[in-house]
Amino acid sequence: MLPPPASDPGCEFSDTNGSETNKNCADRQDFGYLYTYQFRPTLSVMKIILLREQGSSRALRVSRQTLFVAALATLVGLLLTASWLVGQLNNDVVDDGTVIKWQQRLQQQQHEVDRMKAETEAQSQAVGRQLAQMQARLLRMEALGARVTEIADLDQGEFSFSDPAPQGGPVVERQDALAWSDLQSSLDELAAGLKARENELEILESMLRDQDYRDAQQITGRPVTWGWMSSGFGKRVDPFSGKMAWHAGIDFAGKNGSEVIAVASGVVTHAGKRSGYGQMVEINHGGGYVTRYGHHASLLVKVGDIVKKGQAIGTMGSSGRSTGPHVHFEVLKDGRKVDPARYVARRG
Repeated sequence: MLPPPASDPGCEFSDTNGSETNKNCADRQDFGYLYTYQFRPTLSVMKIILLREQGSSRALRVSRQTLFVAALATLVGLLLTASWLVGQLNNDVVDDGTVIKWQQRLQQQQHEVDRMKAETEAQSQAVGRQLAQMQARLLRMEALGARVTEIADLDQGEFSFSDPAPQGGPVVERQDALAWSDLQSSLDELAAGLKARENELEILESMLRDQDYRDAQQITGRPVTWGWMSSGFGKRVDPFSGKMAWHAGIDFAGKNGSEVIAVASGVVTHAGKRSGYGQMVEINHGGGYVTRYGHHASLLVKVGDIVKKGQAIGTMGSSGRSTGPHVHFEVLKDGRKVDPARYVARRG
């Protein structure tokens, strides 16, 4: 219901039979009802007549005391509700116990964040150490691979350990991100694989080195880079006495000052003068084999030197019991002089 206009001091209205004339009345129509308000300052009762559009009516009488009590009760209810809400806010939300609970919960959450941060940092450090170890092993494998390629005389272009391995393939439609657990598992498998490959390469290198060392120890070829065989092994006419004598080596004649080379790798056990040999070099090759090179003009090695196959050990000359520039070459097996021709004929 809408209140009457504030400017109307009062209103006379006609009853339902229309016996009285309306005067200073405010009529309102709303929701199908015609509201007619009648106010009399001298009356203590408010009469409200509700008129329908069909012509029927309904009258309501409400005293001012009732309205006042209802308004007062409503106001008191609002005040009590507001007071209760404030009390609830004061008691349940901002009391000391609640604040302490919130602080404890925040501290627990902060501890959890710190714990997760520490775990993440520890895992990151572990992964970093693992990657550093794998990097060191990978560098070691690259060096071993290069060494194996060199020893095995492989094609450098075919096995390039300094370049990344070629890879490729078509694009896969679905590609999932690598989870942390999968990453850790992959790193562990990769580390184990690298360690196994490193051990295999070390074994292979050792085997190739042994093979290379055996090949290097094997006595093959001639002790000169240029020259010809001027005297063989066995009985011959001695050039000084003219009598038959035993020649325990092979002579290779050549140009004075030309290089004399080792026919196998080994250790120099003698470098100097020896009766009949002049300036002589003796090399122990292991396995009971020893070679001797006599009549040098000069020596390029000394006792204790490790020489490689094909390395120059002196220059050709005619020192000692000699008729001209040549090399007297001997091979000893377990202390017994054997024919060097069988070794000279070998191909290393």
